Amino acid sequence: MPDDLSPRGPETLAVTLTVNGEARRLRLQPWTTLLDALRDHLGLTGSKKGCDHGQCGACTVLLDGKRVNSCLVLAASKEGSEVRTVEGLAALDGTLHPLQQAFITHDAFQCGYCTPGQLCSGVALLEEGHTRSEAEIREWMSGNICRCGAYPNIVAAIQEAASR
Repeated sequence: MPDDLSPRGPETLAVTLTVNGEARRLRLQPWTTLLDALRDHLGLTGSKKGCDHGQCGACTVLLDGKRVNSCLVLAASKEGSEVRTVEGLAALDGTLHPLQQAFITHDAFQCGYCTPGQLCSGVALLEEGHTRSEAEIREWMSGNICRCGAYPNIVAAIQEAASR
């Protein structure tokens, strides 16, 4: 199991998370968010720091199968949890998740900053079955902001992935 057990001291906690299928041991300050643990301690920079207030969705990851804004979750409070980031959506052989492929097909990104959060939220939406209509998709994706306005293409990509 790979470790990142630095820094040491009385103000740090040992935390084990399963990230993208791999158990990872970390030593974190108690106030470290899940987003910062992923980005700064594990080098998984796909999840983006947007607003840092849970309002934009750029940091969305799947935590124990549910989408969360990782900027609002203290990593130490999720000891033993499973985290799936955008880096963990593709298969081990590199085959893209159907939603990732649909995002490419439908050009569902412009600047790309929100794309990792949109993908993680979209994968959760597909797994939850909230894809019966365009209105339902828009409602369930409303926590993920795209400042470029690629919403029609994002919805089309989700609809295509849902039809598979």
